[in-house]
Amino acid sequence: MRHASLDIIHAEHQALAAMLRSLQMLLAQSRRDGKTPDFEVLRAMLFYIDEFPERLHHPKESELLFPAILARCPDLAHVIAKLDQDHARGERAVRDLEHALLAFEMMGDSRRVAFERAAETYVRQYLEHMAVEETEILPAARKHFGVDDWAVLDAAFEANADPLTGHLAQPDYQPLFQRILAHAPAPIGLGEAKDA
Repeated sequence: MRHASLDIIHAEHQALAAMLRSLQMLLAQSRRDGKTPDFEVLRAMLFYIDEFPERLHHPKESELLFPAILARCPDLAHVIAKLDQDHARGERAVRDLEHALLAFEMMGDSRRVAFERAAETYVRQYLEHMAVEETEILPAARKHFGVDDWAVLDAAFEANADPLTGHLAQPDYQPLFQRILAHAPAPIGLGEAKDA
């Protein structure tokens, strides 16, 4: 049986993974070309991560999904504790990465390596986090949740409307998504890294 919340969580994970891989590709391309990356599109990508996954997706996992899993699968307590810690650090982590990007943009190549290392660590940890959710948490939900659990989760996640999962962007966010889609490399966008 399909559940809207699981489909939405999976779609949001895929959209975020694509965004993170595009960020890596943008940085790799700029290194290969010996140029600075497109700071505007990098800022837009990090802003998206801060606005959507951090503020919409994670709170619903931590407040609804994880407690319901814990109630039915206490053996996953250590996994849930680690995922909750990741969520608690998430907003700070993206802000630290935004600061490192600003330092690179303002201070030049002397800050490039620090930003690139921070970005690689951030991407790796985020992808690992989502993999744990996909391989341990979501299968447990499929196995143990009842109709009432699904009703609560489905209603909560259906309200997310992340434009990268096929929803129409709210008017305030349309310029952000147009910028990302026009300039970010695949898999998230249609563009290539701009010349610096």
